[in-house]
Amino acid sequence: MNRTTVALLAALEALIAVAVGLGIVLVPLTILWAVQFDLGIDWAVFFKAAADVWLLGHGVDLTITLPATTAAALGLPGASVPFPMTIALLGFALLALLFGVRTGLRAAQTPYWRIGIVSAVVVYGLLGTVIALSARSALVAFPLWQGVLLPTFVFALGVAVGVCAGIARHARGDTDAAARGIRARFAALAPATRDGILAALRGGTAATALLLAAAAVLTALLVVVNFGTIIGLYEGLHAGALGGSVLTLGELALLPNLVVWAASWLIGPGFALGTGSSVGPMGTQLGPIPSLPLFGVLPQGELLFGFIGLVVPLICGYLAGVLVRSRVAAVPGSARTAGWSAATALGIGAVAGIQLGLLAWWSAGAFGPGRLHEVGPNPWLVGVLAAIEVAVAAAIGLLSRARR
Repeated sequence: MNRTTVALLAALEALIAVAVGLGIVLVPLTILWAVQFDLGIDWAVFFKAAADVWLLGHGVDLTITLPATTAAALGLPGASVPFPMTIALLGFALLALLFGVRTGLRAAQTPYWRIGIVSAVVVYGLLGTVIALSARSALVAFPLWQGVLLPTFVFALGVAVGVCAGIARHARGDTDAAARGIRARFAALAPATRDGILAALRGGTAATALLLAAAAVLTALLVVVNFGTIIGLYEGLHAGALGGSVLTLGELALLPNLVVWAASWLIGPGFALGTGSSVGPMGTQLGPIPSLPLFGVLPQGELLFGFIGLVVPLICGYLAGVLVRSRVAAVPGSARTAGWSAATALGIGAVAGIQLGLLAWWSAGAFGPGRLHEVGPNPWLVGVLAAIEVAVAAAIGLLSRARR
């Protein structure tokens, strides 16, 4: 393919990514506009609402000002004054990341991958800017720079991951000058240092992936076990089939947040659903929370055996250590010491702690007025405890072979 074709295909993929992300919200709202409201309201209201949700999903901080009648009807403390909505619906961010990875992988298969990624990121950024400019209203405000930069950053992050994976997969590093230079600098490091860095990155990422997988399984089990409660909450809302469908889409967008919160629960700190509340392995203390049926999965009261969940991060750290033991064995005997293994374990813990701390930070935020301005885990606690737990377990996994 020539440069023009690569640029056009990358731009098309960016367009599709934006269309799918926005359409997931806009299509149900348009159906609601036609069926429930008989086209009696300006469609622009629903478009702005979809655009606001799309921006929120990419991490844009919204400030919502409700009409006095709506605020009075809700009866929530603090609803009568402008309040922040800063919790990112990670389902949209995950979708943008996956589209970005796909675009990056395709671009990496061509000699003109730089043109492809620039075209895709620029088009996504321009479309995001158009959406941000059209989303502002008297009810919803946000920093314009966030609306322009954050969606672009999320997509660009996925593109970067895809390009790096694609270059490594197709061994294009031998012909690309930039990749060749990076490899040369990395190869110049001492073998023990180089292998330690690679082991820390791979082991830490593996520990994070394993812990998130365990959290996803736990979330799925909670949904199955509490399915009756969830259905009862749906029925109590009297949203109807169409309203229930829109609500379900919103909950699916929030589901990745819930998985990260479950990981925080397994690590130990748990998470909050409002100021003064806590959901952790030792028990649950909640005040009034939003009437989302998905919150029916939350455990109630004290948990006699909740501490068992704390074993999961240790298992993940141990498996991560076992996974990278071959790199320890490959290090020359003079450098392969218990201290080197301990340093590698600390690196694994640091990588996992940083990754999980960032995910906890990204999944938390304000979810409404009043006490709901504090929802989600504490990223510092999650990151520090995850680093300690994973590092200790990884050290055991790394050293177990050496003692045989």
